[in-house]
Amino acid sequence: MSDTLATRFEAAARGSGTITFVDARENETKIAHAELFGRALRAAGGLAARGIVRGDRVAVIAATSPEFFDGFFGAVLAGAVPVPLYPPVRLGHLDEYHERTSAMLAAARVRLVLTDSRTRRVLGRTIERARPELGCALLSEISGAPATPSSRDPDALGFIQFSSGTTQAPKAVALTHRQILANVDAIGAAILGAYPESDSFRHVAASWLPLYHDMGLVGGVFTSLFHGRDLVLIPPEHFIARPALWLRAISRHRATISPAPNFAYALCAERIRDDEIAGIDLSAWRVAMNGAEPVTPRALERFVERFGSVGLREEALTPVYGLAEATLAVTFSTLRERFRVLRFDAEALAGKRRAILSPSGVPLVSLGPPLAGFGLQIADDSGAPQAEDVLGRVRVRGPSVMSGYDGLPEESARVLSGGWLDSGDLGFLHRGELFLYGRAKDLVIVRGKNYAPQDFERALDDLAGVRPGCSAAVGVLAHDGSGEELWLFVERTHDAGASDEELGTAIRVRTLERSGLRPGRVIVLAPGTLPRTSSGKIRRAETLRLERAGELTAPARVSLPRLALEMLRSLRAFARARS
Repeated sequence: MSDTLATRFEAAARGSGTITFVDARENETKIAHAELFGRALRAAGGLAARGIVRGDRVAVIAATSPEFFDGFFGAVLAGAVPVPLYPPVRLGHLDEYHERTSAMLAAARVRLVLTDSRTRRVLGRTIERARPELGCALLSEISGAPATPSSRDPDALGFIQFSSGTTQAPKAVALTHRQILANVDAIGAAILGAYPESDSFRHVAASWLPLYHDMGLVGGVFTSLFHGRDLVLIPPEHFIARPALWLRAISRHRATISPAPNFAYALCAERIRDDEIAGIDLSAWRVAMNGAEPVTPRALERFVERFGSVGLREEALTPVYGLAEATLAVTFSTLRERFRVLRFDAEALAGKRRAILSPSGVPLVSLGPPLAGFGLQIADDSGAPQAEDVLGRVRVRGPSVMSGYDGLPEESARVLSGGWLDSGDLGFLHRGELFLYGRAKDLVIVRGKNYAPQDFERALDDLAGVRPGCSAAVGVLAHDGSGEELWLFVERTHDAGASDEELGTAIRVRTLERSGLRPGRVIVLAPGTLPRTSSGKIRRAETLRLERAGELTAPARVSLPRLALEMLRSLRAFARARS
């Protein structure tokens, strides 16, 4: 019988690997894989006592902690299907959180929700809306008599993860044990092929990525746990508050592997002070994967400039491409080599859909060739394959591509055809390597030319008064019927000296200088206003929808009285859900 998540976890428990949890003060709690396995067996017994049977869906809504592992792997060992979901971290957007999370619970047909005590205080309205059959239980209270691990079919569901939902509502991605482990093994083979282990060299991973996200769960936890390697975990909220925690942990534990999205590299270069990294050594870091969102040349180059003096190897920075529907990874840029940035003619890309090298063109980062066993294809809108250097829809095939969206056969048929998955991304192949140019549904089309929204957004990142990475460019039909015009939604900084009108003028001038286009509208927003996915990506279409509905407003200010009120509302909602 082939492996499952349960058999791989049991094998890891026989080794010497550990997971170290780091808190905001850099205090550390180390737990051996064997102890985690024992805890999960007791959690599985507790779940069975609560009525969970094989195939049931169990949501885990919790912060990064040993308790998350209890819930997730307890469900696995009980033969259930874990559904990791994000806890409410943006307290100024709780109404949106309750709406989206309850919809995901219903879509995944969750029978039981597991959560930690802190999250439960504000989760009541979500539970009241979703009404899971077995309600909501605290992770700290599910331990029971150790269960016997449930034997599972490798082609049964291993877990359900939700797509990011940048252009529409998140969809439940159904992944089997075989598909998940195929991706874990492909990632491991790529890394070990470039950096083989020996008696004197062992890989150690470090991550601050959320455990409800594929890059954090599959790329961080599974690839270390199922290869028996040590892992260091930092809660994402601590990283956001103090980015230096990440680099300090990498240095302290001599971590060799640590993934992150593009914004994290930019944030570190911008916010980490010299005194916070005094004495650290990043020379052990071999694989710094950069994915989950568009990879920008400037973020990579700035990170190297900023941290090269503390041992960072520039060849460690590894742009990658993946998506939830393929479990995670699809391409890796070449390991042991510096990342590649090429310039392509912007006019040819926008107007002719051709990738033509140009010294003065737009810089794009190579995301590398596909991993072993995976295939890439660029297709036109009808699905016809395209030649190299032709812009089109990125299609993927391989052993870890999903079976489909759970409960959505029509959506599954729309994106899966002939063994190929339509990613929804636009890109092209150049010498066998993938270059992305945006999301198909996010394209801005002005006077017949296609523009990637991130080109407009990136042009504003270094503009005084604008929050870097906090802009949304969308195409909107003009009132005069002439076609689409460009609208820009831009968050100002907390200390922006200019008025909104002055900042809007500066944005218009910058956009015209960089693109030759004059925006139809510029909407300046308070910090934190733009809606985001659970993984932090800006939802452009939702931004426009909220603006048109008059609902694009600044997040409510979080205060102790407001938090207390929300906790009271949550208690009342729990009471109604039980009635």
